[in-house]
Amino acid sequence: MAVPKRRKSKSAKGKRRSHDFLTPINLTVCPMCKQSVPTHKVHEECLAEHLKNGAPGRMPF
Repeated sequence: MAVPKRRKSKSAKGKRRSHDFLTPINLTVCPMCKQSVPTHKVHEECLAEHLKNGAPGRMPF
């Protein structure tokens, strides 16, 4: 089993971990129900309402 030959310094450990963070979810406001939703997602309720109205094509956003 491989074992490190030397101890990693605090700065080297920090440099290695500099990319290990989570990015926040981008939220937008749904124009139909005015709720916050992740980008490129559609509520099932809003989609059902859009399809029920018989509006062909794109959603209004």
